Amino acid sequence: MSIELKTKYGQIDISNDVIATVAGGAAIDCYGIVGMASRKQIKDGISELLRKENFARGIVVRQENDEVHIDMYIIVSYGTKISEVAHNVQSKVKYTLDQTVGLAVSSVNIYVQGVRVTNP
Repeated sequence: MSIELKTKYGQIDISNDVIATVAGGAAIDCYGIVGMASRKQIKDGISELLRKENFARGIVVRQENDEVHIDMYIIVSYGTKISEVAHNVQSKVKYTLDQTVGLAVSSVNIYVQGVRVTNP
């Protein structure tokens, strides 16, 4: 599946994996994020943190009626305010996708899959 963008020069097809990788990279840069989690925890293992090349397993990109929706499964750091971390991730992902890909995202849904204690 891919997202289709129509410009005055022609059509651009962007793979969902590319969008997921850009969104995951933006999310990892946010304060309070330990990593991305798999959306299929039973199959992939509950405690697994996804690496950069596997961000697509923790992010779902959907296109409905010319709107793009992103579902992100994250693991946050212990001691951070989860609502603030989620809001920061939403803002950063929307901004990054708009600036790098030119894609206007309608919604970024955050699913917190766990809390981890990180080393100081």
